[in-house]
Amino acid sequence: MTENTTVPDTTREGEARAATGKAKKPLNVLGLIALITAALGFIFACVPGALIVGWVLLPIAFVLALVSLFLKDKAKWMGITALIVSIVGTIVGFAVFFSVVASSVDNAFGSGDTKVVQPSSNAGATGGAADAKPAAKAGTRENPYPIGSVIESKDWRVVINSVTLAATDAVVAANQFNKPPTAGSEYILVNYSATYIGDDANGQMPAFVSIDYVTADGKTVNDLDNHAVAPKPIDSVSTLYKNATATGNEAIEVPAATAGQGVLAVRPGMLGDKVFVAVK
Repeated sequence: MTENTTVPDTTREGEARAATGKAKKPLNVLGLIALITAALGFIFACVPGALIVGWVLLPIAFVLALVSLFLKDKAKWMGITALIVSIVGTIVGFAVFFSVVASSVDNAFGSGDTKVVQPSSNAGATGGAADAKPAAKAGTRENPYPIGSVIESKDWRVVINSVTLAATDAVVAANQFNKPPTAGSEYILVNYSATYIGDDANGQMPAFVSIDYVTADGKTVNDLDNHAVAPKPIDSVSTLYKNATATGNEAIEVPAATAGQGVLAVRPGMLGDKVFVAVK
């Protein structure tokens, strides 16, 4: 007698399970809304005049993204992306905000009393600052003061003693950790003196004096963009008391082709007005 045995169709069951496993999850509409909101918030957060819109949209996107991640049987990738974009956008927004605030403070609290004496036989790092020239007539990018001018604010007297172009070899050799400049760039050396002439009994650091380089096309660079230890660097972190002077070099990486066409932007102290000095 023949016994009939039923054999499970495992092949079909396996295919059914595979098809079920590969089925696409339904669109996560909430995640999509969160992603769009986060993207818009990120864009607005990068625009100084529209920061407030970004600050409204980014938190909303963050909350929506979190909620979308807890929806069952819904795709998660849009919610995760929206979460990341909202966080990064918030960071960028704060960076832009502080940049705007710094610029506003800079414009609002500039002392307006910066005085400049162009070099003469009697001008030097310790000389006085008489017969100041109005910034409208000199000290602009178009008409910078010459090297050796005495730039004086309420607290600081600054003199650009010299500017050495094409100083790459000297800078690279000054410290084993100094990196060569990027292709198309070179190091220049700015030698300057900063004298504290304020009345603060606790003194101040020369770090309050800033020396930047402005390229021919108007971009500002300084020694922090590609930090290199200059030969005989200026000590900008030791406190100076009234009439004490610090002198030394600052290395700045600039475009090689137009190095001599740029100017130095000099600010004699945190509240001093910015003036421009030629590099040659």
